[in-house]
Amino acid sequence: MGHLGLVVLGLTCCWAVVSAAKLGAVYTEGGFVEGVNKKLGLFGDYVDIFKGIPFAAPPKALENPQRHPGWQGTLKAKDFKKRCLQATITQDSTYGEEDCLYLNIWVPQGKKDVSRNLPVMIWIYGGAFLMGAGHGANFLSNYLYDGEEIATRGNVIVVTFNYRVGPLGFLSTGDANLPGNYGLWDQHMAIAWVKRNIAAFGGDPNNITLFGESAGGASVSLQTLSPHNKGLIQRAISQSGVALCPWAIQRNPLFWAKRIAEKVGCPLDDTARMAKCLKVTDPRALTLAYKLPLAGVEYPTLHYLGFLPVVDGDLIPDDPVNLYANAADIDYLAGTNDMDGHIFASIDVPAINKDRQEVTEEDFYKLVSGLTITKGLRGANTTFDIYTEPWALDASQETKKKTVVDLETDILFLMPTKIAVAQHRANAKSAKTYTYVFSHPSRMPTYPKWVGADHADDIQYVFGKPFATPLGYRTQDRTVSKAMIAYWTNFARTGDPNMGHSAVPTLWDPYTVENGNYLDITKKIDRNSMKQHLRTNYLRYWTLTYEALPTVTGNGATPAPPSGDSDAAPAPPSGDSDAAPAPPSGDSDAAPMPAVIGF
Repeated sequence: MGHLGLVVLGLTCCWAVVSAAKLGAVYTEGGFVEGVNKKLGLFGDYVDIFKGIPFAAPPKALENPQRHPGWQGTLKAKDFKKRCLQATITQDSTYGEEDCLYLNIWVPQGKKDVSRNLPVMIWIYGGAFLMGAGHGANFLSNYLYDGEEIATRGNVIVVTFNYRVGPLGFLSTGDANLPGNYGLWDQHMAIAWVKRNIAAFGGDPNNITLFGESAGGASVSLQTLSPHNKGLIQRAISQSGVALCPWAIQRNPLFWAKRIAEKVGCPLDDTARMAKCLKVTDPRALTLAYKLPLAGVEYPTLHYLGFLPVVDGDLIPDDPVNLYANAADIDYLAGTNDMDGHIFASIDVPAINKDRQEVTEEDFYKLVSGLTITKGLRGANTTFDIYTEPWALDASQETKKKTVVDLETDILFLMPTKIAVAQHRANAKSAKTYTYVFSHPSRMPTYPKWVGADHADDIQYVFGKPFATPLGYRTQDRTVSKAMIAYWTNFARTGDPNMGHSAVPTLWDPYTVENGNYLDITKKIDRNSMKQHLRTNYLRYWTLTYEALPTVTGNGATPAPPSGDSDAAPAPPSGDSDAAPAPPSGDSDAAPMPAVIGF
C-alpha cells in the first residue's frame, strides 16, 4: 500500500473513532429521531441531545393520554417543545400548548464507543401541579432542567418531559365522569415510553430511576405507589415532596370542579352534564377560571391549592399511605430542605422577610389555626404551645420568624417525608431507604441572613448549574453540586449513593426507623454530616398527640362546614369571585397529617 493509501486508511480510522461516539438517527416505536451531538471541550467526551420527542398523541381535554401514532421519515429532535397550557405568573393570560406531551434525552458518550446499558434518570418537575415544563425556567437559553451536567458527570442518561398541569391536568368530579389525574397519566405514559424505547439510546430499561422536586417529588412518590408502574421503576428520589404531603392529594375535587364549571357556564347539578360541557369548553378559559390567591386571604396558602392528584381507584387506588407495599422493591431516597416552608411562610406571614416588621403571637396563632383547622381549638392551642415553647428563653424576632418557617416546613414537607421514609422502610423487601436534609443556605440577596435553604434551592445543584454557569457561583457551590450529582447518580446506578461511577465525600448510611439516619448536605460534607433523629419530638407530636385529638366534626374524612361554635374552626370568608375559595367545607386536605402510624 502506498503512502497515500496509508494516509487515507489513517483518516478513515480516525473518522470511525470520532463517529463512533454519536448515535445519529435512532429508531423508536414512532419512527426515526435525530438529535444533536455536542462535543464537551477541545479534547472532551460527547453528549447526544434529543429534544421534543413525542411520547403520546396530542391529548384531548380532560381525557387520558393515548399512544402516539408515529411519523414518516426522520423526526428532527433539536428544540424543546412548548410547555403544557398553563396560566402565566400574573394569572391573567396563558402560555404553552395543548399539544405538549414531549420528552428530552441526554446521552453521554465517550471518545470512542457509543454508550450501552447506562442507568436512566427521569426528572419530574414541580410547580404545585399548576405550572412548569420539562426544560424548566430559562435565562438566555440557560435552562434549569438541562440534563447535560448530570448526564456527563454521572455517566447516566437523563430524561425530562412535560405533563399537563392546573385544571387541564387535575380537574376531577370525584367520579367516573371526570376521574382526574390526567397529569399523572401523562407521567406514567412517559415512564412507560422510556421503558420501551431507551435501549435504542444506550439506556438500561431495567434500571430506571425517577427523580423530582416539590410537586415533582410527590409525583415520583405517587408513581412508585401506583400498581400501574409495577416493574417499570427500580429506584426513586423525592426532593421536598412525597405522596403524604397535605398538598399532594385533593380530598374534595368536586368542590373545585364546580368552581370552574360555574366560571365557564357549565351545569353544576349533574356531573355527567358538567363533564360533557367542560370537555368542549375552550381550554384557555378552563385554565384561567382558577386563580391561586397570593395575598390578602383568610387562610394559609395550602388551602387554596385546588387542582391536585386524587384517589381515583385506578392509578391511585387507595389513600397513598395504604399503598407502600407497591414500593417494596423500589430503592427510595427522599429528603427536604431545612427551610422548605419559607416559600409558603413568605405568602402567609409576609413580615418574616421584612426587618422592620414584627411577627406577633397573634400572627402566629392565626397561622397555626389555619393549618390545624380540622382539629379546632384544641388542635390550634396544643400546636401553638409546642412551637412557642422556645420563645420563653428567646423571644427575639429572628426566633419568632424562624418558628413560622419551622411550622410550615414541618407540616408541608418534613413530617410527611419522615413518615414516607418510615413507611417505605417498614414495607421494603429488597429495597434500600436513604434520607437527607439539604442545608446549604439560600443565595437570595433579598432574604434575611437567618434564612437557610428555601424550597427549590436544591435544584440548581442537582442540575450542575455551578459548573454550567461558573461565573454565577462560588467554589463552595461547586463542592455542593459535585457531591449531590455523585450521590444522586450513584444511587441511580446501584441503589446505593456511595457506590458507582463517582467518588463521594463521606459514607451515607441507610435509614432505619431505629437510627433515623440522615445526611446533612452542606458545603462541608464529612463523617459528622451523618446525623440521626431529626426533630423527633415534633414528629412524635404530629403522629401521636395531634392525631389523637378529635376532629371538630366527629369524623376525619370530609368534615361538614364548621358550625361556628367556639371549638370549631372559623367560617370561610366569602372571598372575591376571582380568587380560589377558602377551605371547601373544611375539606380534610386542611389537616396537616394523614392519619398514620405511631413509632
